[in-house]
Amino acid sequence: MGEVLDLFPEDSVSDAKQFLADQKNLCELIVGDARTVLSRFPDGVFRCAITSPPYWGLRDYGIAGQIGAEMDVNDYIGDLVAVFREVRRVLSEDGTLWLNIGDSYTSGGRTWRDADDKNKGRAMDYRAPTPKGLKPKDLIGVPWRLALALQADGWYLRSDIVWNKPNCQPESVKDRPTRSHEFLFLLSKSERYYYDWEAIQEPALDRSQRAKNRRSVWNINTEPYPGSHFAVYPRSLVRLCVMAGSRVGDRVLDPFFGSGTTGVVCNELGRPSTGIELKSEYAELAQERLLKRR
Repeated sequence: MGEVLDLFPEDSVSDAKQFLADQKNLCELIVGDARTVLSRFPDGVFRCAITSPPYWGLRDYGIAGQIGAEMDVNDYIGDLVAVFREVRRVLSEDGTLWLNIGDSYTSGGRTWRDADDKNKGRAMDYRAPTPKGLKPKDLIGVPWRLALALQADGWYLRSDIVWNKPNCQPESVKDRPTRSHEFLFLLSKSERYYYDWEAIQEPALDRSQRAKNRRSVWNINTEPYPGSHFAVYPRSLVRLCVMAGSRVGDRVLDPFFGSGTTGVVCNELGRPSTGIELKSEYAELAQERLLKRR
């Protein structure tokens, strides 16, 4: 299935004991490629999946065949559709997928990208060519290309949620607005599915109401984590997905575990979880976060 990472190696026994004394770890962390690991799970074992896959052409993880490094955006979409087809299979019939995905611009013919002081992980040894039919400086529209492809593959596309980032990174561009949002798509396996709307109500402006159904724009600050050179999606974002998409005790899946935010939140909220991560260095970072519970 892949290498199951020992969250409590011998050199961290004291930390592990303290962790177990305070709160039982409910996260299984598997180091491997989601494209192969998922195929070994039985049908219907997860209540929901919450994930943020590698964005197309924005990070070089240094692993051959990595998702996100395809030279053609259509190949990237195809690879993700295949992964999420397996995710749909391992979800319960009333399960949901909460999918965070960012966009990117065409490279304008550039074949590499340098790092900068604010984002060391920005450096890349390759840049994909401009997709057919697009022009230099075009916004590619990756989130909606993926969402519609998943819909065509059988998913129910239920909501497009705008994650607005009040503390977004500045950009040096002067010919368009600074990007300050990403999309979070809610998709379901079936027409009827589990969704706890009461768990994620938001405050109402009308004083006669205590709360109201959560709207589709979520204002949530980004949340850096020391030691990570790539974007970590914030716990506040994941917390809403976990509360709406599962009950206490339900198992949650993250096939692109990254730095482990999904597992940290699931531990906090009493949901067993399984995270799959391709890059061992990121799995080790996730292990550290699970031990520190943050």
